[in-house]
Amino acid sequence: MDKTTRRYLRHFLVIMVLYVISVVISVRQLPLLKGTVGRIVAAIAPVLPLLLLVWAFLKYLNNVDELQQKIHLNAIAWAAGMTGLITMTIGFLENVGLPRLSWLYIFPLMIALWGIGLAFFTRRYS
Repeated sequence: MDKTTRRYLRHFLVIMVLYVISVVISVRQLPLLKGTVGRIVAAIAPVLPLLLLVWAFLKYLNNVDELQQKIHLNAIAWAAGMTGLITMTIGFLENVGLPRLSWLYIFPLMIALWGIGLAFFTRRYS
């Protein structure tokens, strides 16, 4: 594993720990808060570590070689397209009675599809 990837994984792990802590605090504080502003702040607090995660990934992506950038671009493009197709299909199926999908599932779906795409395109270019 190269230096850039190790540094990214360190950042990733620290940020994910912050994310988990912020989710636990947010979930525990929401029922205790009375004011709307406090509840909104507590509800969106877990987004802040995710912003750091996006920054860390962009920093990583700008420091890897061109082949790795191409592999990630293909994987992300595939994941975005597939996420769009899946969510549109679910949306149309909601018109015939399927239960509504929470927006909370869309980002994890895209990340999972990105991982699948990453495995596929890494193998394709190796």
